Amino acid sequence: MLVEHKQHYMGDLKSVILATDSSKYSEGAIKEAIFIAKNCSAKLSVIQVLQVNPEFATEGLEHVEQMELNCRIHFDYIRDFSAHENVEIESVCRRTDKPHQIIIEEAIKRDADVIVMGRRGWTGLKRLLMGSVTAKVIALSPCKVLVVPAGAPIKSEIVMLATDGTKYSKAAENESLSMARRCTHIKKFFVLSVALTNDKLPKARENIERFEKDAQKQGLVIEPITAVGKPHEVILKIAKEKNCDLIILGTYSRTGVKRLVMGSVSEKVVTHSLCSVLIAKS
Repeated sequence: MLVEHKQHYMGDLKSVILATDSSKYSEGAIKEAIFIAKNCSAKLSVIQVLQVNPEFATEGLEHVEQMELNCRIHFDYIRDFSAHENVEIESVCRRTDKPHQIIIEEAIKRDADVIVMGRRGWTGLKRLLMGSVTAKVIALSPCKVLVVPAGAPIKSEIVMLATDGTKYSKAAENESLSMARRCTHIKKFFVLSVALTNDKLPKARENIERFEKDAQKQGLVIEPITAVGKPHEVILKIAKEKNCDLIILGTYSRTGVKRLVMGSVSEKVVTHSLCSVLIAKS
């Protein structure tokens, strides 16, 4: 059963894409995507990409057919689940050796407002640095991306924005302000700015003060936090200490995978966060 909210934290959405892989790690994403679609009266498209070589030899046909059967069974499970919430879904199953490309293609085709994805339980950055499907979607998506770890609570009562004051954080700042205006169920709204070194702390404080003025103009109260350290480590530490339900981040634009595989702050946070992470895109 889905958690009932009075309002949805992302506002009015028209097109939602759920990217699933049939594993237990998609369970949180499935619930969240259906919840979003229900509360926003949005169209929900469910996409599963079978990771196979398009030039698959005939001797592997039986294996591929079994994968497609499992995909249909998984879609039936989601369809039954969504039917209980009066949400219709459109399902798409495609084969490729580049899953992220298919997800991006479908997002563009369907003019998606958000892509919802699950996340596997990684213990280190090894897989991230090799370039996971999720990391590639985050980097290349035309819309915002919500990553939901398996078992993450769907509450969005304690929210944290992490901003570095750059133009790449502007989308995350705007998303946070919009969310805080709409959602009366948000109990705490933290805003974090991280300085790499002590001498950069004044700049971090300036970022917070600038944002706080914008929030005050809209009648919003934030709880400011500044800290020194590696950004992703500080973000994860503070989010855990404050028991956050949702972290909001921006991300840098990229034209290829070369920089992606080095692991940006947003991808490292997504990899290790205990709660859902919303990546806002400009």
